[in-house]
Amino acid sequence: MHAVTPIPYRVAARRHESADTVTLDLVPATEPLRPFRPGQFAMLYPFGAGEIPVSVSRIADGVLGHTVRAVGKVSDALCRAETGCWIGVRGPYGTVWQTPPAGSDVVIVSGGIGLAPLRPLIHQLLGQADAFGRISVLAGFRNPGEVLFLDELPRWRYLTDTRLTVDHPEPGWRGGTGLVTTLLADTAFRPDHCAAYLCGPEPMMRATARALLARGVPGERIRVSLERNMRCATGWCGHCQLGPTLVCRDGPVFGWDRVADDLAIPER
Repeated sequence: MHAVTPIPYRVAARRHESADTVTLDLVPATEPLRPFRPGQFAMLYPFGAGEIPVSVSRIADGVLGHTVRAVGKVSDALCRAETGCWIGVRGPYGTVWQTPPAGSDVVIVSGGIGLAPLRPLIHQLLGQADAFGRISVLAGFRNPGEVLFLDELPRWRYLTDTRLTVDHPEPGWRGGTGLVTTLLADTAFRPDHCAAYLCGPEPMMRATARALLARGVPGERIRVSLERNMRCATGWCGHCQLGPTLVCRDGPVFGWDRVADDLAIPER
């Protein structure tokens, strides 16, 4: 199937993650697209509204999960899609979260909806947790009402060091308060046997990458997902250019050593 031809998928289930964020489980109406892998994305087309790139947040049993926050016309149309609606899907596009080497410690750090593209990787790691060392999941949100995947957190906490923090706590909040980077200070891992995966706002990823580098983690062992200004998913339009890189064609997952200079802001 040609990369620019959308395939109709049906909304099999929808779940409100927060006031403005919905997870859609999609199943194909006809022959499915090629299998997706953790880190890749699809172009989603709610008919009549346009299309946007959305990373896959679940890959299981023929179901594609996509977690969408309503921030514009197209994403709002996706969030309003009811069970049984049809959505055009094309893909898979993009690079993947490389599986950590056996025995590695793993550090996963997310900001806001950046946890969604990391969720399939977390599922993969949980399915083979004995193959790795310590697995840490550190997630930051603006407030407790925006925490994603609440129903999965107990299992994550049982199998990993999962900790949450928010910028603005509310009464009854039992997690941390402050930037997600503050959780790194007491996160145990072996820098020379560590694989790190980051997704979220670029300032958060810069700060986290610098903290990991300061702890001795090599830049090539730090992976980041960038989704800035992606439009076509094929490298034709050039809207996602970052230095010599087209994010939709060459990414969205990169080693930090490859994109650090293009994302750098000089230290004050």
